[in-house]
Amino acid sequence: MNQTMEMILSRRSIRKFQDRPIPEEDIRQIVDAALHAPSAMGRQTWKFTVVMNREKIRELARATGEVLGREGYDMYCPQVLIIPSNLETSPFGREDNACALENMFLAAHSLGIGSVWINQLQGICHEPRIRSILKKLQIPDDHVVYGMAALGYAAEEPAPKERIGQTAYIR
Repeated sequence: MNQTMEMILSRRSIRKFQDRPIPEEDIRQIVDAALHAPSAMGRQTWKFTVVMNREKIRELARATGEVLGREGYDMYCPQVLIIPSNLETSPFGREDNACALENMFLAAHSLGIGSVWINQLQGICHEPRIRSILKKLQIPDDHVVYGMAALGYAAEEPAPKERIGQTAYIR
């Protein structure tokens, strides 16, 4: 099996991270993978905000939990949170960011770094408490967040799950 297929088939979402920093060079490689993701008509209307300050991550997690009524929500306490945002008016911003996130997850996995998709902000970006934090993180007011990449070294390895779904091969 080639390396690309091995990365795709072996990647798992990690929801428990070690308290161990990620080298900045690895973070840069992960963001570079995101920048190389496909985007509709090559417009690249996204922005990638890399949050390496754990207190700022906790602040966003607490506010998210409060807005959603999920006491103790912590976004799995990652070492790094990468927040792709996109123009609210971009007709394919959600899809562009999904492609970028998948590239980040695969790049992180190739570097031995765990990741998990955090999707709680997509419906609450304009809640005043959330928007004020996003503003502090330099995310433009006209951007929305559809998903985020929580990154860190895995504290435990989840077992593979059976893959289900329907496939039709039409000849």
